[in-house]
Amino acid sequence: MELIPIVELGVAEAHAILTDRLGQSDLPPLEAIENEDWGRDLLLSRFESISDERLADVGLTRDEGWDRREA
Repeated sequence: MELIPIVELGVAEAHAILTDRLGQSDLPPLEAIENEDWGRDLLLSRFESISDERLADVGLTRDEGWDRREA
């Protein structure tokens, strides 16, 4: 299974993964953050406290998907 970089997630997708699959119940409702500049940043910051192994369990990675040696 190919892992999806967390930076590629949209607000709704990140919110759904955090609440439905990772059990983070203390997030604001999607409707309150989906059109706010800070909403995506808030959601992405929540992934920082989750282990790489747990991220992989739900199909995600911190890797941005490009080879830094080629940059």
